[in-house]
Amino acid sequence: MVKIKPIYPYPALLLQTDQKYIIISDLHIGFESNLNARGINISSDTYVDEILNDLSSIINKEKPDTIILIGDIKNSVYTITKTEWENVQKFLQRLSEITKVFLVPGNHDGNIRHLVPRNVMMMSGKGMLLDDTLLTHGHTMPSNTSDSINRLIMGHIHPVFLKEGSVINGQRVWVYLKINKHDLFSNRKGILDIIVMPSFNKYFYNSIHDSHYKKSISPIIKKTIKNVSEGIVLTLDGSIVGDESSLEQVIYEAP
Repeated sequence: MVKIKPIYPYPALLLQTDQKYIIISDLHIGFESNLNARGINISSDTYVDEILNDLSSIINKEKPDTIILIGDIKNSVYTITKTEWENVQKFLQRLSEITKVFLVPGNHDGNIRHLVPRNVMMMSGKGMLLDDTLLTHGHTMPSNTSDSINRLIMGHIHPVFLKEGSVINGQRVWVYLKINKHDLFSNRKGILDIIVMPSFNKYFYNSIHDSHYKKSISPIIKKTIKNVSEGIVLTLDGSIVGDESSLEQVIYEAP
């Protein structure tokens, strides 16, 4: 049986089977190039070290067997920038020195194999199955449509609560959805839980225009958003701030 819990106040999940796994998503290392071009300077050393320090705290507390990165470790889509050459390798090397690391690539991880140390396990971009739970980045439709899948954990969308005047406007949030399996997999029956993870990079939201968050660019969400039977929106500290009627403040159907 799979047990899952968010590791508040971090945007990280603990998944437990016969082993313990920590799951995080959407680091976008190298994103600072976008800000630097706009005259906003963020030190890559500073935020990469912050990420590593947070992960070290989580690992020391939870003592997982493995950490799983579910996509968009780097920021550029097809190329590898100078910053990514330096910092993605540094990040993966240092993380792999303290725990086992699995990497499920996302759409921004083109050519990332050139940056991955030998002791980091590269998984298929199609995702990784742990018992009844599919871990995938979320930028493509799952190819595994097994009856045994009851839960899907994804990133890619970087959910942020957007509501003018709200005290949590612009803050990262968790999104939990319940859908009928046949809405995603036409030949399956039963209920599927979907967990959409916030970006682990707390600076990333500020690097792009807010309107980016007004559209889902995930085919998974596009296919299911109109038929969500239950939804919960949670802050990083675990406070419930919305239900299925609040999804328009977090994710929109792509046109």
